[in-house]
Amino acid sequence: MKPYFLLFFILFTTLTTTNLSLSSHHQSPAPEPGPKKPDNETIYRISKQLCWGCIGESLQFLFAQNMVRAAKWELPFTWDFDLEKYAKWWAGQRKSDCAVEHSFPEGEFKLGENIYWGSGSTWTPTDAVRAWAEEEKYYDYSTNGCAVGQQCGHYTQIVWRKTRRVGCARVVCDSGDVFMTCNYDPVGNYIGERPY
Repeated sequence: MKPYFLLFFILFTTLTTTNLSLSSHHQSPAPEPGPKKPDNETIYRISKQLCWGCIGESLQFLFAQNMVRAAKWELPFTWDFDLEKYAKWWAGQRKSDCAVEHSFPEGEFKLGENIYWGSGSTWTPTDAVRAWAEEEKYYDYSTNGCAVGQQCGHYTQIVWRKTRRVGCARVVCDSGDVFMTCNYDPVGNYIGERPY
């Protein structure tokens, strides 16, 4: 728990320092409507610190999801190698058929899980996270539900306040298509609870 407080402090200090240095260059600064959201560079730097030893796709998955979380002022995810190992196992199971299936039977989730399929081999972790995050437009905070006929659970899992760790994997299937999966702990999307 302490690393999160340290990272939150670093993030807060960085944003405050950035705002102070920006306002010191203006003769008469205009009032700002609210706190400035963290920028890409700050979130990337924090994501890299929370993914020790990560390179390539792992860091792409983490950075993209931490950008989504930062927009809601949620603490960033840390990368979990056990969750990554599980995600790699499930992606390996899907390599032969690229079926869009969860690793747990419906209603028996032990971990949070987002899955993605893309036609062709060029889809990246950023593409998957973008698709999941775009579900925000279907989420209604006041009713804590999705628009009729739409999905928003991928998005709410990413921004779920109590979720702290993520591990993901990407595989090019035998068909040439891409399957990606991320697992989250603690699990989110509890009925009756808001994500943030």
